[in-house]
Amino acid sequence: MTTADTDHAHLAHLAHRPHHHHPRRTFEDLVTEAEAAPTEGWDFSWFEGRATEERPSWGYARSMAERIAGVSAALDLQTGGGEVLASAPVFAPLTVATEGWPPNVAKATALLHPRGAAVVASPEDAPLPFADEAFDLVTSRHPVSPQWAEIARVLKPGGTYFAQHVGPRSVFEVVEYFLGPQPEEQSSDRHPDHERAGAEAAGLEIADLRAERLRMEFFDIGAVVHFLRKVVWMVPGFTVDAYRPRLLALHERIEAEGPFVAHSTRHVVEARKPGR
Repeated sequence: MTTADTDHAHLAHLAHRPHHHHPRRTFEDLVTEAEAAPTEGWDFSWFEGRATEERPSWGYARSMAERIAGVSAALDLQTGGGEVLASAPVFAPLTVATEGWPPNVAKATALLHPRGAAVVASPEDAPLPFADEAFDLVTSRHPVSPQWAEIARVLKPGGTYFAQHVGPRSVFEVVEYFLGPQPEEQSSDRHPDHERAGAEAAGLEIADLRAERLRMEFFDIGAVVHFLRKVVWMVPGFTVDAYRPRLLALHERIEAEGPFVAHSTRHVVEARKPGR
């Protein structure tokens, strides 16, 4: 959740230190601050010092940037506020991004247009508004659900889909704390095996598919509230008022025992369209 790799043990140690100079912040202070924080885009800098997440070993942003620099036409799907794509130092001569949520479309446009990239407003479940075989490379970081047939259609023969996906039961310690036990099949569609089958059914060949389970720590209740306001599908309809008793109980647990630990799941996918 922070931009750099983080020493969890060190942070956990700091979190347990007595606060000699600063009184502990109250539940109401932390929650009020988190409710006021903006949630647009995929900028997670608000969590600095308040939550950590291990980074996957494959370094998605760096690998994506290397690929974009080597092609003539690239498409980034569900770009969010464009932050991940914008981290690439060099764009393809034709670089296009899609995004479905209006506040993010505006944010991505402001970030990417000056770099010469086009941003197209397109709902994530709609057919892609591009011609067949238009792109050498299609990328995406954490798409809601990959549209394999559409991805295959817009790729040139020999083209590549390179993405980082959220895996099954990601951060379910948080989900199940608020919602109780969830059925196993609820998130099986995100399983790497299902994604392999979907990609292959669309005519793509899997070149790489690796999964990792990554430790997350939430150091205060404000970080949990901000996370649930930002990642809205975790606890659908989440509001502080609706979950106040559970939030207060979790605040007291963090104060007494230290960080709330969860685990995200991620996989990297590289799929190639057969051809020249």
